[in-house]
Amino acid sequence: MKLENPVGWFEIYVQDMNRAKAFYETVLNTRLEKIDSPDPKLEMHAFPMSMDEPGCAGTLAKMEGVPSGGNSTLVYFKCDDCAKEAARVGQAGGRIHLEKTAIGAYGFIALAIDTEGNMFGLHSRQ
Repeated sequence: MKLENPVGWFEIYVQDMNRAKAFYETVLNTRLEKIDSPDPKLEMHAFPMSMDEPGCAGTLAKMEGVPSGGNSTLVYFKCDDCAKEAARVGQAGGRIHLEKTAIGAYGFIALAIDTEGNMFGLHSRQ
């Protein structure tokens, strides 16, 4: 992993998108924009972001079967090629939940479960 800020993306899972969107828009005095999802079961509204600027971007996310509360914030670590890091998950005692998957113009992701049962993401542009 290159030396830089390690978190490159986040998702905050919600049950009621309209309620959560209104909450964050009010608290942060901003507008969240709906973004296209490669999975029709996943609804996402993005916080204002620039993909070419430093810092972490992210969304509110709603997916059937994914509860809010508890461990409902998913952190993505930036990678050059997320398949390389995903390949090391099992060796380190974790497991892969989702192999490297294209997410359109945003690149690729893989989802993994750590040794403590926490899910985290790996993100790369290639």
